[in-house]
Amino acid sequence: MDFRIADTFTAALARLPAQEQKAVKTSAFDMQLDPAGPGLQFHRIEASKDPNFWSVRVNRDIRIIVHRTAASLLLAYVDHHDKAYAWAERRRIEAHPRTGAVQIVESRARVEESAPTLFRPTVPERPVPDPILFAGLPDEDLLSIGLPGDWIEPVRAATEARFFDIAAHLPAEAAEALLEYAATGRLPKPPPSDAIDPFAHPDAQRRFRVIENVDALRAALEAPWERWSVFLHPSQAGVIARSYNGPARVAGSAGTGKTVVALHRAVRLARSDPQARVLLTTFSKPLADALQRKVDLLVAADPGASGRLTVAPWEGVAEELHQLVHARRPRIAALAQIRSALVQAAGGTDTWSERFLTSEFRHVIDAWQVSDEAAYAETPRPGRRSRLGAKQRAALWPIFTAARARLASQGLATWAQVFTGLAAHYVVQATKPFSHIVVDEAQDLGVPELRLLRAVAPEGQDRLFFAGDLGQRIFQPPFSWKALGVDVRGRSTTLKVNYRTSHQIRESADRLLPGAVHDMDGREEARKGTVSVFDGPQPQVLKLDDESAERDAILGFLDAARADGIVSDEIGLFVRSRAQLDRARAVALAAGFVPVEPGDAPRAAGASVTIGTMHLAKGLEFKAVVVLACDDGVLPLQERIDTVSDEAELEEVYETERHLLYVASTRARDRLLITGVRPGSEFLDDLG
Repeated sequence: MDFRIADTFTAALARLPAQEQKAVKTSAFDMQLDPAGPGLQFHRIEASKDPNFWSVRVNRDIRIIVHRTAASLLLAYVDHHDKAYAWAERRRIEAHPRTGAVQIVESRARVEESAPTLFRPTVPERPVPDPILFAGLPDEDLLSIGLPGDWIEPVRAATEARFFDIAAHLPAEAAEALLEYAATGRLPKPPPSDAIDPFAHPDAQRRFRVIENVDALRAALEAPWERWSVFLHPSQAGVIARSYNGPARVAGSAGTGKTVVALHRAVRLARSDPQARVLLTTFSKPLADALQRKVDLLVAADPGASGRLTVAPWEGVAEELHQLVHARRPRIAALAQIRSALVQAAGGTDTWSERFLTSEFRHVIDAWQVSDEAAYAETPRPGRRSRLGAKQRAALWPIFTAARARLASQGLATWAQVFTGLAAHYVVQATKPFSHIVVDEAQDLGVPELRLLRAVAPEGQDRLFFAGDLGQRIFQPPFSWKALGVDVRGRSTTLKVNYRTSHQIRESADRLLPGAVHDMDGREEARKGTVSVFDGPQPQVLKLDDESAERDAILGFLDAARADGIVSDEIGLFVRSRAQLDRARAVALAAGFVPVEPGDAPRAAGASVTIGTMHLAKGLEFKAVVVLACDDGVLPLQERIDTVSDEAELEEVYETERHLLYVASTRARDRLLITGVRPGSEFLDDLG
């Protein structure tokens, strides 16, 4: 007998208090070990239209709803007695007659009993009524996307205002297809499938997971929020399974699942070959740690794959490889040491500002590892529109040479030197450290990082795979990947289904960015046509009189979130920089939380909530997010504005500061609050 778990079960489990969750997990383990065990109390739900729904008693009031047939036992839902029975009485589990995918279907008749207004004709409040969205779609088209037959009539009569309410009752694939049709006028084709087993259809696999052993069940139940964050949408499956004869890339706006694609692709590569050595890498240790937790969930039933998959930030990879090659760890120069070396090398001249020297050294001389004055004259300076003539470069070169020598005399190296040196070492080696490399947050790769990644895996199929969004670039200036031998043109896919962030949050955050972003190789990433698959509350953007009023507003937001079942580790509080971090810490403490920064160990005492800078928010996900201290002079950061040397640099500052707010805002799934003290950041007006 197959033992399965539905996403509706893990979602319901996450809403229960911790003590009740523990009792439910115990019962689930008992069922997995022995579905016919004498201690299990099964009761058929007589009022359900589906004869295979049963309840299992957990304790006096908690019931697990299971769907039991001769071939399988499925954990479908869990709640207090009356709510659990009501859930089962309104639903049936069946294979759709057109698509063949198993669905959890709400009975239209039962929904109509409890929410009759959804099915009443709309009475227009204005002379011009809302348009009917799907009146022109024939029955066959509606059935082809997985819409249950008893929902055709209300869907065809739905206005835009009513459709989001109806969509909440539909199978996910049908709701998503209708949303795409409403946004673009095109009805997407269903995913191809030759599966005989209805549970093997791509649309069914998003809902149901076969649990092969106790360890896999424990992984699924211990972290239902993490299970949600590794959910695989059918639109992504093709990207994961496809083979590429060169470097490939998946793009998409925040929430479209690029990280999930990277995760599943890395795991698939590790599983497909016993000799594989897969690297999954990203820009920071906290994000790499988060990826590792998700990898552990995906490979819970396959420890062999886990041993073939390394998860590490790219600086961590370089540090380990440097130790292998040179038998020691590198000594990395801090930014302050680089600035000091440049200032001393400049000898007090007023011709070049400290900021200009530091920026030119880091993003041109060091990044490209320019070796001499002649090479400097030929080195591209992308994103740096302040032109330098031959005489100016000749005057600058001795300063950079002297600064390098000063750092070397102290035994210090830059990360760019380490990356470039390792790339030079491994590019000529027949044996490479990795067979495949998957990169998350690839838009923040720099020149030296990309050179290293290209060198540490052999030439061949599926060697390099990148996931990223140009609209979230916050660390590195743009440069041409093609110039470094990494050409993803013709092997690039853009995801358009956003299932992580509500329609309201996505729509608000998108106002911070242009409709399309271009890279240095001419490739365009357009946001138009992206659809979110669920509705939610409107984001709140508040300008308050002072920090006390801001704290009170945030506490009210957090109280409402907790009242709706959102727990502390599903909440994030983010600020522009560490200078504002105390404001976030004070709010967390006032709310009764223990503030923990990304990468810190969880605290044993008290419910911990994540606080951090917008930079560290990147790649993380929460049900509720507060972006606070968005004050005038803080966002965009006045310190950056004061030190720019020309209009082009000012544009770059504003662009990356907008990207930062976009990144922080789109960490939220359901609820978002953005606050600042009056007059507030000028960006706040764009969000309204």
